[in-house]
Amino acid sequence: MYVLRESFKQAFQQLMTNKMRSFLSLLGVMIGIFCIIAVKSAVDSLEDNVRRSFSKLGNDVIYISKMPWNENPGENYWKYARRPNPNFADYKNLSENLPTTAKSVVYSLFVNTTTLKHLKNSVEGAYGVAVTEDYDNFHSMEYESGRFFSPQEYHSGAKRVVLGYKVAKELFGDDGDPIGREVKVFGRDMVVVGVLKESGKDLIKIMNYDNVAMISFELARSIVNVKPNRLFAGNLQIKAGDGITEERLKDDIIVAMRKTRHIKPSEKENFSMNSMTMFTEPLAVVFGALNVVGLIIGGFALLVGIFSVANIMFVSVKERTSIIGIKKALGAKQNVILLEFLIESIVLCLIGGIMGLFAVWGVLKLVSMISAFEMYISISNIITTFIVAVVSGVISGFIPALQASRMDPVEAIRS
Repeated sequence: MYVLRESFKQAFQQLMTNKMRSFLSLLGVMIGIFCIIAVKSAVDSLEDNVRRSFSKLGNDVIYISKMPWNENPGENYWKYARRPNPNFADYKNLSENLPTTAKSVVYSLFVNTTTLKHLKNSVEGAYGVAVTEDYDNFHSMEYESGRFFSPQEYHSGAKRVVLGYKVAKELFGDDGDPIGREVKVFGRDMVVVGVLKESGKDLIKIMNYDNVAMISFELARSIVNVKPNRLFAGNLQIKAGDGITEERLKDDIIVAMRKTRHIKPSEKENFSMNSMTMFTEPLAVVFGALNVVGLIIGGFALLVGIFSVANIMFVSVKERTSIIGIKKALGAKQNVILLEFLIESIVLCLIGGIMGLFAVWGVLKLVSMISAFEMYISISNIITTFIVAVVSGVISGFIPALQASRMDPVEAIRS
């Protein structure tokens, strides 16, 4: 314990005695760790943001569409284009024929942009979306105020609408709660029953409902054309039941879809089944490569820092040669001298690492303030900082410490 205390004391004495030399030596360690941790933190924040965006759509959800997501249509484009769009009949069929493997089946359709009006205020370019009964629970939608359509409102086709945050803000401003008020949508007066929360700061806004006017599918069938076409394809989604694998769900979907579309046994399916794993799996490779690039760049900077610290340690050993000789003459063992200089080197690198960590924290805070998403330093990256600093200290200080521990006490005192 005494050796540790003295080693720490000597390390700080070296820093205070030779401030400029110490700072320049630690600068390399600081820059190296800054590069490594900054890149890792940026990549981790980016990956977390992208995965969170995709997870909002569900990692256990199958999407029925004409074209596969993981294939470039190329010369097969017209083959896929001739396929029928997912429609309400497909939704009804799957809802009835997947009672055990599907937890929920929903269908939505973009029905056109529309102008919304309330008194003298109007909003142009809002997009109308018709949704089925369980859409709210399926996507775990959050509300600024109000709610989703009740079962009675849905099945009766009641003139009710759920507005996006921006649409409601532009129509009503700060003029009280929009719930219960009437707005004109698709030329009809409808009562506002819900206002969705503002979209978060996700890097990829897959589901941005800020400009939406959402109506029930039963209401949409009575006021607009709900037949999918080339521009407005239906969106059919199936969530797997508890304990049901993706492959099991896909098998049941194939059976049900082939039945409702009257596909002969000798014919191939005229639909594709897609999932978020088609995007998230390749992302792991991309983010892994970015981390390697950051490690290489930071590694070169850190190597310079290690040589700088090794240099200051050699100088430190040279300056204290006579003191080392006296210690050895008084009975200090080789491993004590070795440990003393190793700890000093580790302390120096730890200080450089902490400086680099604070620099990363400052840069990420600044980027978070001016960018669309939050960046942060994870606990694992903080731990990595200290591990890298300790390893750097051992590498840079081992040879000088070994040289000091092997000195002949008589020769050391004479010098």
